[in-house]
Amino acid sequence: MNREKLYSLIKLKRSFLCIGLDTDIEKIPEHLKKSDDPVFEFNKAIIDFTRDYAIAYKLNLAFYERCGSSGWLSFEKTIDYLRGIGNIFTIADAKRGDIGNSASQYAKAFFDNLGFDAITVNPYMGYDAVAPFLEYKDKITILLALTSNEGSSDFQMQLCGKKYLYEVVLTRSAGWGSSDQIMYVVGGTKSGVLTKARHLVPDCFFLVPGIGAQGGDLKSVCEKGMNDKCGLIVNASRSIIYCSSERDFAEQARKAAFELQQQMETELSNRKL
Repeated sequence: MNREKLYSLIKLKRSFLCIGLDTDIEKIPEHLKKSDDPVFEFNKAIIDFTRDYAIAYKLNLAFYERCGSSGWLSFEKTIDYLRGIGNIFTIADAKRGDIGNSASQYAKAFFDNLGFDAITVNPYMGYDAVAPFLEYKDKITILLALTSNEGSSDFQMQLCGKKYLYEVVLTRSAGWGSSDQIMYVVGGTKSGVLTKARHLVPDCFFLVPGIGAQGGDLKSVCEKGMNDKCGLIVNASRSIIYCSSERDFAEQARKAAFELQQQMETELSNRKL
C-alpha cells in the first residue's frame, strides 16, 4: 500500500477516513464480554460495518498492551483480519522512537512480523531513530510533527531561532526519505498552522487526528491541508467506535462513518479530485 495506491483508494471510496481502533476493554458492550476475545469481536464488527467508508484503520498499541498477553493476541488477530480483507491501509499507532538496534527491532516487529503498512514514530531522538524504518522502501513511516493534544505547545510550538520546533522537524526530516516513505502527524485541532505545514512539505500525506471527539473541524482541515491529490488521511476514533454501547454499536458506527465519508466526498468534489 504505497502512496499511489492510497490515491487510488481515496478516489475509489471517495473518502480519506481512517478509523482508530482505540478499543478500551471497559467500553466494550456488555454482551461481547461473554466471548472468548471481546476486543477482537468488537474490532471485527466495527471493521465489517465501516470498511465501505474507510480507507485505513489505525491500531493504538496502548489499548492492547494494557491487557497483557491477551491484548497482544487481540492486536495480532485484528491486523491479520485487516490483511485478509485487503485494499486497506493499516497503521500501527506505536509512537516508537529509539536509537540504533532498538529501532531496527521495532521496524522488524511491525513491518516484517505483523505486516503493517505504516507506523507512527517519534522523531525527537533524531535521524538514527528513524532510519531503520526508512530502510523499508515499500512501507510508510509517520513522523509526529504537530500533535492534537493540548500539551503539544510545551515543545512543538517553541521557537528555535526564527522557526517553531515542529517546522524544524518538518524541514529537516523531509530530507531523510521521499514523500513515498514519509507521512506526518499534524493535528486537526491545529488547523491554523496546517497551511504552513503544507507549504513546508507539499507532497507528503498528513495523518490528521483530532476530528470528532477532540473538536477538530474537517472543512477547515481540508481548506488548509489538502494538496492537489488530497494528501490527507483524517482519523476519527471515539466519535465512531463508541457511538453506542448497546447491541447496535456497529450499526451506529457505520452511520457515523458514513456521515464523515459524505463530508469528505463533498470536499473532494469541490476540489475536483
